[in-house]
Amino acid sequence: MSVIYILLIISIVIAVGFFIAFIIAVKSGQYDDSYTPSVRMLFEDELVKKKSRKSKLTTNKL
Repeated sequence: MSVIYILLIISIVIAVGFFIAFIIAVKSGQYDDSYTPSVRMLFEDELVKKKSRKSKLTTNKL
């Protein structure tokens, strides 16, 4: 029975260690997305063109 207690304590210590490592990684900016904004800039013109076409169509109907 004492082995279960020891394994439980060890697993809790490991889980807390991983949680602390995750918090440190998040605070240091490891999970910040630096790739998407640069790619979004390439495709932004298509979105603007689609919106302008839709607005032209709706203004022509009026």
